[in-house]
Amino acid sequence: MSRDMMSAFELYQPDTVEGAVDLLGRFGEEGWALAGGNDSFDWFKDRVKRPKYVVDLGGIAALKGIRETDGGVEIGALTTLTEVERNSVIQSRYKVLSDAARRVASPQIRNSGTIGGNVSQDARCWYYRYGVNCYRAGGNTCYADTPEGQNREHCLWGADRCVAVSPSDTAPALVALDATMVIVGKGGQREVKAEEFFIGPNIDIERMTVLEDGDVLTAIRLPAEWSGARFYFEKVADRNTWDFPLVNIAAAMKVSGAAGSEKIDEIRIAAGAVQCVPRRLTVVEQVVRGQAKTAETASLAGQSAVRGATPLNFNHFKIPLLQNLVTRAIRDA
Repeated sequence: MSRDMMSAFELYQPDTVEGAVDLLGRFGEEGWALAGGNDSFDWFKDRVKRPKYVVDLGGIAALKGIRETDGGVEIGALTTLTEVERNSVIQSRYKVLSDAARRVASPQIRNSGTIGGNVSQDARCWYYRYGVNCYRAGGNTCYADTPEGQNREHCLWGADRCVAVSPSDTAPALVALDATMVIVGKGGQREVKAEEFFIGPNIDIERMTVLEDGDVLTAIRLPAEWSGARFYFEKVADRNTWDFPLVNIAAAMKVSGAAGSEKIDEIRIAAGAVQCVPRRLTVVEQVVRGQAKTAETASLAGQSAVRGATPLNFNHFKIPLLQNLVTRAIRDA
């Protein structure tokens, strides 16, 4: 496979969402929406993806910025991860998201990478990224899920031919916050809960999200309901900078009572890099809801988090890792 330069493509730079949707709808499978470009240019330079038409969304001002609304906060999909990380409103009201954004890749990438691109990026399985003909690429084999396959970073749940995981750090935080994704396509605007925005191989093995040809993710809305809650985010990776998560955890919690005798009234908690979608840990939520916020409750939560996990040859370590992260999230939020 030649990896010396990108294939040629026609570049379009619309300045409105409507223009971008029109172009992407017209180009169909031959078109490509470009946000920050960090994921896209990897595909292009390796000549694995060869779109004929690239639609650069960077000139659409309506897709940028963080705005307070009556119902919470709206983040434009082309807002950079650095802006999300440093924004005072996000830090004070939705800290789990600013913490998650801070752990994405490196400062240089966060300066150009967008939150919309981070949640929309494709699978990072190296067999798929290197252009082998796996299930996700239209073939009939999962090379990671074989006796010789390298699957240290792959899933514990949700395998269906493909065992790749969602690589996003901000995605679990958005699920924990019960965020809403705003999408504009040929049929107009629609809103999808973050938890339903991500899809697994059992639904469509060639996509990671509900976005279809011609769709543009325009904004992410954070509800006022979780503003100012107790939050927790932690990411474990091989290196603190650049690497994708081995496992990450995001939690939003509401508590009542005096210090030392607090009770967990409500909680949403999600894990990343353990399933092809951000995995909402509903069993953990059921275990701890209404319980005292104690070390014992946290320990029970950690144990419940790993029920039903099915490890592959080289990722057994993710089970105790996830258990410990959940325990810490409940204890330290």
